[in-house]
Amino acid sequence: MNRRDDPPEILGFERAHFGAETPQWQRVRSEIIADCRVFQVRHDISINPRDGSQHNFYVLEAPDWINIVPLTADNKVVMIEQYRHGTGEVTLEIPGGMVDPGETPQGAAARELLEETGYRASDVVPLGKTRPNPAIQNNWIHTFLARDVEFQSAPLFDGTEHTAVRLVPLTDIPRLIADGIINHALVVVGFHRLLLHQNNFV
Repeated sequence: MNRRDDPPEILGFERAHFGAETPQWQRVRSEIIADCRVFQVRHDISINPRDGSQHNFYVLEAPDWINIVPLTADNKVVMIEQYRHGTGEVTLEIPGGMVDPGETPQGAAARELLEETGYRASDVVPLGKTRPNPAIQNNWIHTFLARDVEFQSAPLFDGTEHTAVRLVPLTDIPRLIADGIINHALVVVGFHRLLLHQNNFV
């Protein structure tokens, strides 16, 4: 039995009621204050709908991203190791990257797979899109599945990018996530979307 101050249950969630008690803030001023190559920093001044007060917010404007779960014919995931400067650690990830201007997310997924791993996808299936961090970012990440990918040639790296390819049995993925070996949030999202696809939710 719920107490009087308990929040309403979300069982039987009705989309029509979503946002009814959380009105949008009105943005009254906005300017780009930094250009960091892969994202821009936007400074907003917005009005609190409850009391009309003004507050400062900072948003990272970024192009949409993609990630792709590539599966070989024998159900191995083509994954990559790479060094991440934010944490100073090597991570185990699925291929991913930014959608270039004029490019579709699906095209970006096939391109990034080939560039980062040397594997080619003949069939790229959309699994859905997710907001990476709506508190401070304005973009989407689009997740894709590639079946029966085949190795073409060793990837050629330019600039600062370098990856090492690892073939991981799909059945090992839940344990790798549980053990913290796979710890990139957007990679975990990618595998969750694959699970939803396998269970016919998408």
